[in-house]
Amino acid sequence: MLLSPSSSPRVALAPCTNTPRTPPTKSAKYLPTPPIDNKFKRRHAVEHKQPKQKRLKLEEPELSSESEESDLDEDVSMEDHNTRVAYSRARKSTPFHMSSRFMTIPATECRRQRPSTLPILRSFVSSNKSDVFKCQSIAGDTYLTPPYACSYSNDAKTGGNPLLAVATEQGTVHIFNTAKRKDWDCEPSRTTFQPHFNGIFDVKWNIDGTSLATCSGDQSTRITSTQTGAITNVLRGHTSTVKCMAWDPYNGSLLATGGRDGAICLWDLRVGERVQDGETTASLPVMTIFGAHENTTVKSKPKPRKGKQNPAPRTITNLLYPESQPFSIISSSSFDGILRSWDLRAPAGPQKKTAKSSVPVELYSSFIDPTTRASKRARGILSMAIGRGPSTGLIFAFSADSRIHIYDLPSLNARSASFSHENLQTSSFYVGLSVSPCGRWLACGGSPNTGNSFLFDVEGASRTGPIQDKGVELKGQMGEVGSVDWAQESLATCADDGTVRVWRPDLTTHIKCREQPDECRWDQSWSV
Repeated sequence: MLLSPSSSPRVALAPCTNTPRTPPTKSAKYLPTPPIDNKFKRRHAVEHKQPKQKRLKLEEPELSSESEESDLDEDVSMEDHNTRVAYSRARKSTPFHMSSRFMTIPATECRRQRPSTLPILRSFVSSNKSDVFKCQSIAGDTYLTPPYACSYSNDAKTGGNPLLAVATEQGTVHIFNTAKRKDWDCEPSRTTFQPHFNGIFDVKWNIDGTSLATCSGDQSTRITSTQTGAITNVLRGHTSTVKCMAWDPYNGSLLATGGRDGAICLWDLRVGERVQDGETTASLPVMTIFGAHENTTVKSKPKPRKGKQNPAPRTITNLLYPESQPFSIISSSSFDGILRSWDLRAPAGPQKKTAKSSVPVELYSSFIDPTTRASKRARGILSMAIGRGPSTGLIFAFSADSRIHIYDLPSLNARSASFSHENLQTSSFYVGLSVSPCGRWLACGGSPNTGNSFLFDVEGASRTGPIQDKGVELKGQMGEVGSVDWAQESLATCADDGTVRVWRPDLTTHIKCREQPDECRWDQSWSV
């Protein structure tokens, strides 16, 4: 059928669209189903001759102001009306009502704080039979040897197999399976390595758990395969005991070490100069920061002075790779509570072939030493741990003043608040610090005579103000508790009595131990 030239396009497209063929002769008084957004809009009259409908007033019993907040006359625009309706809805959903003149208060001040998790920490118990692991001595005149360092694998921190590597005073590394078992079950078979014949002061798993790095008093760092037990790399660059090390969290071939010579050595297992070290071939560092915490802007190798004895170098006690800054590394020393951050990025532009490798630049440094607030004498840092989860953006540092200080990332400025306990004391630089995988708890060793360790709730450490929680004390070992480390559901503590004890939260057992201490003290150890 042909359409006449005067036919309307609306009529021609009517079969293909939802447009009606002919416009309605008379508009409807109201829409049959008004949309939700127009629920509170004013209904318009069809004919202008009809009298205007008076707008209803909004009932706001919560407001105690005058008619300027309650009466709505006909001259009020629709935008003001919708804004007032939205404000009324939001106010009714809050647990309390506030006048509009008080709405400038920050939301953080009105936010409800989470309850403390100290009751969970107080429920930690340890079986005297199935949660105690002994470090046997390789010498014939002693039975046990003190463990100096311990470290859970990355898989254990995410809920996997809880494998714990423990390094001893005699250079031995034991790998324990600390999975929970019954008291009458035998200990699972352990794996033992002998990478050094001197004390090991730090041990760390690599990213995938296939290798272990150990720092020793023999001035070397060695990489051992966990599958075969073979030493794959020998790293030599320090002139004194290697005190600490850290793996790069983004590259399994990069690591850093710090020693008592005050230097920080950076290593790349894929490259580097090789030297002969007895029967093995050792690697040299790709970069070295000499005197990292000395009072000088030039980080070069110190030169001996004639006729005078050089002062003892400032030992590097800890190294951390912050995940928020993958190009930097943070260091602490035994001299004071100042932390320093170093830029590991190579300088831009072409480099001369004859030029030596550039020294990393210092990015940030702590402005105030928190260890000098209680006394004029500065105290060194024994151990550091970086926060995660609710404690992200914080660094916890245990100082020789027996307090755990808090630093901000990336500025490294120290906060005024700190954690402490009346029984928390230390007399050596072997005490460790560790943050739980959930980021809510902090474990610390200490107490050289009583053999106790301590737990703190650090979930609210990022808030300003004083810290009220005093921590939980764990009793169950003898001598000083040194290294500590967390798995997902357990905590391991190493003591000078040659034992490693594993602690787990168990409310039922803890209540029984508190109610019947004389009967349970032979089978369990618990928090106080």
